[in-house]
Amino acid sequence: MVEEHWWNGDATPRGRRDIYIRTDGVRWEVQAQIGGAHGRSEVLECASRSSASILAGAWRGGNPAWRELPR
Repeated sequence: MVEEHWWNGDATPRGRRDIYIRTDGVRWEVQAQIGGAHGRSEVLECASRSSASILAGAWRGGNPAWRELPR
């Protein structure tokens, strides 16, 4: 289940970036996706929700263009 989702606001296939925090109720993971649904992605498992939030924030890099999307 997706707990949080951010988008960088760029709708072009080459520029789109998405960050997801997901959980199955036990495990937490963060996915960084480049290029939309058909692009590349990297998934890292995290020990807790707080560590997933820290990683997602680092991947967003503090850029104010990122927007949180509804689940």
